[in-house]
Amino acid sequence: MQREVKFSIQSWVLKEPFSITGHTFTEVKLLFVEIKQGGYTGRGEASGVYYLDETGSSMLAQVKHVKQALENGADRHAIDKLLSAGGARNAIDCALWDLECKILGQYIWSSIGLIPKQVCTVNTVGIDTPELMAKKAKTIDAKNIKVKIDGNQPLEQITAVCLARPNANIVVDVNQGWNFGQLQEFAPKFKALGVKMIEQPLPRGHDSELENYSSPLPLCADESCLDSSELIKASKRYQMINIKLDKTGGLTEALVLAEKAKSLGMGLMVGNMMGTSLAMAPAFVIAQLCDFVDLDGALFLVKDRSNAMSYEGGVVSIFNSALWG
Repeated sequence: MQREVKFSIQSWVLKEPFSITGHTFTEVKLLFVEIKQGGYTGRGEASGVYYLDETGSSMLAQVKHVKQALENGADRHAIDKLLSAGGARNAIDCALWDLECKILGQYIWSSIGLIPKQVCTVNTVGIDTPELMAKKAKTIDAKNIKVKIDGNQPLEQITAVCLARPNANIVVDVNQGWNFGQLQEFAPKFKALGVKMIEQPLPRGHDSELENYSSPLPLCADESCLDSSELIKASKRYQMINIKLDKTGGLTEALVLAEKAKSLGMGLMVGNMMGTSLAMAPAFVIAQLCDFVDLDGALFLVKDRSNAMSYEGGVVSIFNSALWG
């Protein structure tokens, strides 16, 4: 079973700069993987985990070490043992899922035993002045909005967005930008404004105070839970987990994490590190299991892939297998 395996770095430009705590993005440099076998081609991509210093170049260096194993027929479970969790493994894992589906002549849904349904994604408002964030929120044709904030004017920013979109379901993502005192100060005020959830308020590795904290709003772990190996600790501090395939190292581990988190009674969210529809499609599989969905990453790009996913009013339709799976 000989395969042809290709790795490359691709650059996809954003429509406008996008800011979160400590970072502003203008393009996505992702790892693109193609695996060909018997006339079939599986594809996957990954942007990497930026706060772990993953880049297109670093991921490309990683995957070169497993190229021969892939060419010789290594499956997803073998690659899980050869590569650590992260963007490099995610791109390969998703390409192998895609290849498996095409060889078997069946959709991903048959492979994992799910009946798919369309989902409602958040559309994201990046960090800016309260006035500009409110203006952006008014342009969003979706009922679910995710607002990026940091420690600078968070109450003013959220108040402006809530006033601009009084009927929207609003969640907040702090991206590790607060200390515990700020969380204690702002959480009750955010609840009074109707905010539904706060994502990753404190820095990864510096959130132990949450174990004895009764939050007025559900708290969701993002950076504080990369994969299932970190779930037990996170479950003592958070009520929800944001699953991202770049963190888990692919759909295979993401499905494991989702099952284990649900068994602990935790809520689920699926997110993304930005990317094309090829990255959103496998994450859409996890979205079937989630309370909150954040799969608007492809909407930030100037252009998308062929057979792109459909977004209408925040509703994401089931993807075409010509794209993936």
